[in-house]
Amino acid sequence: MGEEEVERRQVPADGGDPPGLPVGPVTLNVGGTFYSTTLETLTRFPDSMLGAMFRGPRPARTDRRGHYFIDRDGKAFRHVLNFLRLGRLDLPEGYSELALLRAEADFYQIRPLLAELSRVAAEQRQAGAVLHADVDCQERLLHFTVRRGPQNYGLSTCPLRVFTANVFCTDGQFLALLGGRLGSAGGAGPHLSHLAKAESNHQLGTAGDGEPEAAQEEGSGHGLRPSVPVEEGEARSRHHLRLEWAPRPPDLPEAEYAKQKVRPLWTAPPDEREVVTAAEFLEEVLKTALDQGFRVDSIFPDPEDILNLRSLRFVRH
Repeated sequence: MGEEEVERRQVPADGGDPPGLPVGPVTLNVGGTFYSTTLETLTRFPDSMLGAMFRGPRPARTDRRGHYFIDRDGKAFRHVLNFLRLGRLDLPEGYSELALLRAEADFYQIRPLLAELSRVAAEQRQAGAVLHADVDCQERLLHFTVRRGPQNYGLSTCPLRVFTANVFCTDGQFLALLGGRLGSAGGAGPHLSHLAKAESNHQLGTAGDGEPEAAQEEGSGHGLRPSVPVEEGEARSRHHLRLEWAPRPPDLPEAEYAKQKVRPLWTAPPDEREVVTAAEFLEEVLKTALDQGFRVDSIFPDPEDILNLRSLRFVRH
């Protein structure tokens, strides 16, 4: 059904004003990102939420320009709309937001898209890969002055734990997915090495429309310059992620903490929490790995004491 036929369908027989549904091209505001399409595309699957939304009465929510407003992830909707247009799922190489896209497909209740996403996830889980993650902690003893009164200053001391984590995986998409689960609070991200920064640029650098991904910006403030040629660094970074972070001790003033040029590490929303131990970091690796079909191959130092582990090795056949 073409656009002319859509327009004819919307015009009443008495020649009066059309009902609530749009005539001609439709502009959507999805979480602040704008898309233009047709009713035919939006109603391709009549039993979906979009199909019901644009076959029934005029949707109630519009922005100040009269565009239909949907409070969902605007960037992910690009792939939803392309699936409605083409009838197939075309994702960019290294796409790492399958969980987010599945949540959006579930919200819009597009069952063929949900089935296709399940197939893609199953293929990723079946692909063979090796994963190794280890984390080390070094303690710094900090000395600083504390003001106790108008003319009274005292010397104080507290330890600062600095964590360094290295993750190697033959599946570069897994590193991008893990990076998505490790976020920051208030815009403060972890200290990334040049390998981690190159990984972000290569795997999460730009969307298909040329816009930078959010994950690329997160580590840019503290990323170090590559000490190897860019091509070599990017080739290595596809399989290697390095993170450095340090939780702020409760008795260390924020100003003194800032002088150390370190940052905390947080898990991404919705279950946002600070990572304050090595075990908590490896717990995130463990959850992500099991979600992607890996199984634990070895644990160091003691397989029976997983809460105090320092190193994990996974395989996926």
